[in-house]
Amino acid sequence: MTAPQACAPARSTGAETLAPAAPAQPNVRLTLFALALGTFAIGTSEFASMGIIQLYSASLGLSVPEATSAITAYAVGVVVGAPLVTIVAARLNRRVVLLGLVALFILGNLLSAAAGSLGSLMIARFISGVPHGAYFGAGAVVAAYVMGPGNGGRAFAMVMSGLTVATIFGSPLATFMGQTLGWRETYLAVAAVGLLAFLALRKGVPKTEALKGTSVARELSALRKPALWGVLLVAATGVASIFAVYTFIAPFVTDAAGLSASVIPVALALFGLGMTAGNIVGGRIADRRPSHTILAGYGAGLAALALLALAGATPWVQFPALFGVGAALMFAIPGIQVRLTRIAPEAPSLTGAMNLAALNVANALGAWLGGVVITAGFGLLSAAWAGFALTLAGLLIFISIILNDRARQRR
Repeated sequence: MTAPQACAPARSTGAETLAPAAPAQPNVRLTLFALALGTFAIGTSEFASMGIIQLYSASLGLSVPEATSAITAYAVGVVVGAPLVTIVAARLNRRVVLLGLVALFILGNLLSAAAGSLGSLMIARFISGVPHGAYFGAGAVVAAYVMGPGNGGRAFAMVMSGLTVATIFGSPLATFMGQTLGWRETYLAVAAVGLLAFLALRKGVPKTEALKGTSVARELSALRKPALWGVLLVAATGVASIFAVYTFIAPFVTDAAGLSASVIPVALALFGLGMTAGNIVGGRIADRRPSHTILAGYGAGLAALALLALAGATPWVQFPALFGVGAALMFAIPGIQVRLTRIAPEAPSLTGAMNLAALNVANALGAWLGGVVITAGFGLLSAAWAGFALTLAGLLIFISIILNDRARQRR
């Protein structure tokens, strides 16, 4: 993209006319900040619900297991909304899509704050989750546009950065606010951050035909490619170990390591810092070597998970292992997005949305399997072994995909 140049007036038969001005060059930093602010709001909303579950369960007269239905409703909203919203909005300009999604997100969190029963809270959380995946898909397209060709992995990592920062700052702050002011105020605060994101996107995302939508048939064509589903399976299984660990960090710290509950935020922050570091470094490498980032990320993740499972009762082992799990698995995610985009370049919004849908499947799968092995009596740290098994499955699936690709190339 070249910088806009002033157009000199053109003279014709004595009358002066002005040539049309070139479109303004986008402010890359402002655009990326606006996109990341949106994902920060989304990530804070998602993770904060886990931190305030005891508060809203007590307020609504629910048991904690009953209250988890609201968290599940959010995940269902993500999985359903990611492909559905992306396809319905396929023809719209990505700027319009992003603004509409953030507006829906704000509404969902306002309804969450006003919920008076489990049913109404589940509906509100479902609405809050619907924009999640589609936002990342549309955001990745906008980020790739402003960053230029060949930067798809870095672009997706920039969009993801808001989500990883939410695990460090947004979620703990939202939980603290819930404990001091009330859980309804937490959702109101999240809605306020969503409003800030809306204003930033309105200012920062350029108005340009380059971000126009595509046909529904073009987006849907990606879903007919078996290779796409193979990589999504790699994401849904391999990344599940993040959630097999993150879900149980609190008891890891207090029960397994015997530390005070006041140390839990430190452990959560370390995990979030690892996710942020892995996302940044992985995004820089993914555009050149996407397969390498997946193989290296999953391989390093297996080592960190084994270390956590075997020696996580020791604090000086547990904390570096938590950082390592977050860093290794997030290192792989930009590579997954690049692989998806190369499989279906005609549907970048849908591939980004489906990637986030797969990560939310990973969320449910990791938390569920971690709970299963702990309930079975294998001990708290066995959740790390559950994550190990899921990441190993994802790695083996990906290796089989690579071998099949090489076999086809030889034919």
